[in-house]
Amino acid sequence: MEYKEVQKEDFTGKKVKVLDATYEEGNPETIGTGENLGWRKNFQTRDQMLKYLKAGERYWYSKDWYGSEKKR
Repeated sequence: MEYKEVQKEDFTGKKVKVLDATYEEGNPETIGTGENLGWRKNFQTRDQMLKYLKAGERYWYSKDWYGSEKKR
């Protein structure tokens, strides 16, 4: 991939080469809507989704260790 360079002035007024936009043009793909529900396809109700998310928060953010992590 070739990068485009543009000339700009730095804070001292000296001309320097910097990279121009390096991303590919286009629209982002949405995941989690329509037929491609992502992780949501595993749950039928909102309560099941909330239970799943709360369990994940407890695992990542609590001070206690759960399951096999207790042994460490």
